[in-house]
Amino acid sequence: MKNVYRFSLLAAVAVFTAACQPTMDTRGTLLKPGQLAKIVPGKSTEDDVTELLGTPATTMTYGEDVWHYISSRVKTESFFKPQEVERTVVSIYFDKEGKVREVKTIGLDQGEDITMVSRETPSAGKDMSVIEQLLGNVGKFNKTDSKGQ
Repeated sequence: MKNVYRFSLLAAVAVFTAACQPTMDTRGTLLKPGQLAKIVPGKSTEDDVTELLGTPATTMTYGEDVWHYISSRVKTESFFKPQEVERTVVSIYFDKEGKVREVKTIGLDQGEDITMVSRETPSAGKDMSVIEQLLGNVGKFNKTDSKGQ
């Protein structure tokens, strides 16, 4: 009987200990070592980069032609807020001919915190009560004729 209690206690301790272990999640484009070395400025094209690294996480919609590949590792311990422990942003700049001009790598330590602005942008229109919204459509819809129109 003592062996059953000891085994149960040992199993409970193992379960609680395993629950306290942090979990590590990898998010984004995980680049393999040596992949960036295959990208040669002045020679590699957009097609070469897509074939080697895949589709970028983001691209610039204005200004310079830049592709960004973003990856991060996040540690989560039990019920605490997840914490980002590693981040890599690879930015690939292209010239007008579509060839790689420059490759930059930025880590978590070079990132900047951005404070959100609490202002709201006003929208056009007027505020309507629930009753105005419900009764506002009365009479706006016509009956259908025999042809369904």
